[in-house]
Amino acid sequence: VQLQACGGGLVQAGDSLRLSCVSSKRTISGREFSSHVMAWFRQAPGKEREFVAAVGWNGQETYYADSAKGRFALSRDNPKNAVYLQMNSLKPTDTAVYSCAAGLFEGMVLNVQSTADVSQYRSWGLGTQVTVSS
Repeated sequence: VQLQACGGGLVQAGDSLRLSCVSSKRTISGREFSSHVMAWFRQAPGKEREFVAAVGWNGQETYYADSAKGRFALSRDNPKNAVYLQMNSLKPTDTAVYSCAAGLFEGMVLNVQSTADVSQYRSWGLGTQVTVSS
């Protein structure tokens, strides 16, 4: 698996975690890491996978699900082939397996709706478990 996610853990409500997703190669499916929109999705037990946040190619544009807005911050470091999800004020409802994903989005306008479309992401990493206790 090329995308490696880490940083999950067991924390209490109100705590913070920083998830990292690093590509083991400079390219993903033959295209530069920086050519990909990077996103985090999460899936809680018994629930469908849901969009959390995405970051545009150069890191200047970020898009968040309503559940993440104001609490989470997504950034990327293209020279390090990495993205980081800073999660603050965690809630028990944030408990899920968090997975990072990469998509090209060529010729597409980026917004919350487009970056939340799971079908646009062709490369996925294994998830990291985040558990928030009350």
